[in-house]
Amino acid sequence: MPVLDMPLAKLKTYKGMNPKPRDFEAFWDKALEEMRSVDPKVKMVPNKTVRVSYADCFDLFWTGVGGAKIYAKLLRPKKISKPGPALLMFHGYSIDSGFWSDKLAYVAEGFTVAALDCRGQGGLSEDKIAVQGTTLRGHFIRGLDDRPEKLLFRQIFLDAAQMAKIVMGLPGVDPKRIGAMGASQGGGLTLACAALEPRIKRIAPCYPFLSDYQRVWEMDLAKDAYEELQYFFRNFDPLHEREKEIFTNLGYIDVHHLATRIKAETLMAITLQDSICPPSSQFAAFNQIKSPKKMVLYPDYGHENLKYWWDKAFQFMMGV
Repeated sequence: MPVLDMPLAKLKTYKGMNPKPRDFEAFWDKALEEMRSVDPKVKMVPNKTVRVSYADCFDLFWTGVGGAKIYAKLLRPKKISKPGPALLMFHGYSIDSGFWSDKLAYVAEGFTVAALDCRGQGGLSEDKIAVQGTTLRGHFIRGLDDRPEKLLFRQIFLDAAQMAKIVMGLPGVDPKRIGAMGASQGGGLTLACAALEPRIKRIAPCYPFLSDYQRVWEMDLAKDAYEELQYFFRNFDPLHEREKEIFTNLGYIDVHHLATRIKAETLMAITLQDSICPPSSQFAAFNQIKSPKKMVLYPDYGHENLKYWWDKAFQFMMGV
């Protein structure tokens, strides 16, 4: 088997190298307090462009931290006789919540499904928080030259947790039967959401992004999804005089640090030929999870569509 990263035996014990800020736990506890203090002013607007015999489709809007308008697609079974399960879905970097049709298999099984549009990316959610420093390129570096509270992914992680809270409170949803899933950025958001909303029962992240930034840098893979890291150093710290500070601040939005908070049962797809989100960064997150977990290992796959994965994830979610 070709080796892109560490040997598999070492990967199975690797727990990450990116620095963890000393006040990490207090930082996120305070962030959650802020989120809970926001009146979300939830609006569910029937979507008239989608007609399905067994599902009702809604445009879901709410107010997130910092006053931003956040959007998600919401699909519900037409007939709900008793509280049932729900699934939270998260999309890849730069795009949006996807098609209505790719969520309907879960609705047919009685799930309420909510799919988030990330702030300032390809969908309808707003990015309203002004920051000092560059805004030209990249979301995980947005706010890096400001206070950690201004990091954009802090707000996006909170949007994910807030969506979970909203869905758990919907009539006909059993808050003890909530799942979450996504790939790449969606995998990272799945981990962050489950960490910040520990009532989530099952998660199925796939090759998560936003994990172990310093490891990605040292593997010389600050390209593609992580290209903005190279952009930041070249333009704002070309001599790497602030390297420790930069990676420590990125530690606030590093899902491998958040993963210790997860209580959900986890099924995670890991790809060993992944040059976008390298295997060690994926294992860094997986190995920090303390709840029951299982990996689905793809030795010959990179950052691509994985054969059997979505069927395995579907069956896994049937146990929510």
